[in-house]
Amino acid sequence: MKRSLFSLIFLFAFLSAFNNPGIKSISISVDASKILHTMKGGMGASWHAISAEFPFNNEKYTIPVRETGARGSAFGGNPPVSDKKAWQQIKDYASWLGMNFVRVELSQRMYEPEKGRFDWKNEEMQALYNILDWAQENDVDVFLQQMWMNVEWNALPGIHPLISAPKDLNDYANGIATLIEYLTNEKGYTCIKYFCMTNEPPGGTWGYWWEYGENQGSINDAWARLRKEFDDRNISIPISGPDWTDMPPFNTEKLDMADNFGAIDIHSYHGVTDEGEANLKKWADWAHAQEKPFFLTEYGNMNLGWGKDDPNQKSFDAAISNACDVIRGLRANVDAFNRWSFTNRGDLDGQWQLVKTYDIPNKKYLSEVNAEPEAYYGFGIISRFLSKYSKVVECNSSTSDEEVMSTALMSPKGEISIILVNKANESRSIIMNVKNFEGKKLNHYLVTKDKVNETGFKLEPVSRYAGFKKLEIDLPPRSISNLSSYHLLQGDKGIFIQ
Repeated sequence: MKRSLFSLIFLFAFLSAFNNPGIKSISISVDASKILHTMKGGMGASWHAISAEFPFNNEKYTIPVRETGARGSAFGGNPPVSDKKAWQQIKDYASWLGMNFVRVELSQRMYEPEKGRFDWKNEEMQALYNILDWAQENDVDVFLQQMWMNVEWNALPGIHPLISAPKDLNDYANGIATLIEYLTNEKGYTCIKYFCMTNEPPGGTWGYWWEYGENQGSINDAWARLRKEFDDRNISIPISGPDWTDMPPFNTEKLDMADNFGAIDIHSYHGVTDEGEANLKKWADWAHAQEKPFFLTEYGNMNLGWGKDDPNQKSFDAAISNACDVIRGLRANVDAFNRWSFTNRGDLDGQWQLVKTYDIPNKKYLSEVNAEPEAYYGFGIISRFLSKYSKVVECNSSTSDEEVMSTALMSPKGEISIILVNKANESRSIIMNVKNFEGKKLNHYLVTKDKVNETGFKLEPVSRYAGFKKLEIDLPPRSISNLSSYHLLQGDKGIFIQ
């Protein structure tokens, strides 16, 4: 009887251990000598300069703009430029994150409110200079994005100016080129590396900009006209496009305008799946065959929730999803990543912000800017250690993406960072083998939902390893780790290029 009971207990323990993924070991092998792709950019988050409020006056138009979320959340995330303390705090957070590829957003209404009348001194333009000054000082690659025109003087009759295609393409191209010349020649900004003329136009799986109504026209004509204007004025900044959303299927038949582009970019908002990763690879391979970089200039996961003041986009679940998107993108040879978004009011289209600048209940800007811990650290554990122009190196795993996702990067100066995301609700034990990387220690940085919400949390190494033949590393449930040869403490800036 005792032996039978013992046998049953042993059998139960054996079966429990066999079925418990928490004790399962996973082998991951990194070979720093095998370079798969060299990035043409880095990693950051959208930072808009748009702040002006205005009535829609939809009764004036036969084709009005939607009343809710007409501008998404691409405005109002920054405090007034007069609040120098808050702006400095925001810049310090951006520096800590090491955001070295940033999509900086504006509207034509900011700089050319009337035809031929340019305004370089208003509040929104001053906000733009604040952002570009920071970018210039930190050697950031700026992807300058005109979100929309929103000018009555160049809108088609009866169509709301926020969504209208230009009435006159010559005026449209002249306005943009004049802006670029002012920012580069007069203000001296060399950080602007790419320009995109409109946000999420028709052509992807969704888009409502560039409304023609009963008029005839094609956005392809505008890209061609802008390219000619840039060429005529010797503006060498590449035009990027098509800027479609959401994870648009790759289809060369829809890309007959691409000769006007010097860079290719798209958006993704439902989490990158296996199919999405394969689609990204098609886009990237096609762009690279033409010697053009390929960027993911907006990404997030609306499946988790969005709209109004929905908090899910600042959650740790969103951070896990976003980290997996970056890993998939790196495996697909994406050249740079831009999360939506850095500053955000949080009450317009969901709480996408990495830093909190706005008091939602009281509808006012905060005098003290704070990090949104789950989003901020969930993003920063990758962005702080991702140098511009890093190399993706070979990283093989014995497990599926449903358990642990991984990738490895080598900086231009030879620093390694290995990103690990444990998606499971149980711990995972990793047996790590790092080949052809000698002489430096690896620092294990780790974030979980509970850890980042602890008072006084610091993103500093939880372990240090020397000798990389066989490392044993435990990954807590639902966690993001970075094994990096960079040794950064909480008070250090992130890596921009090194």
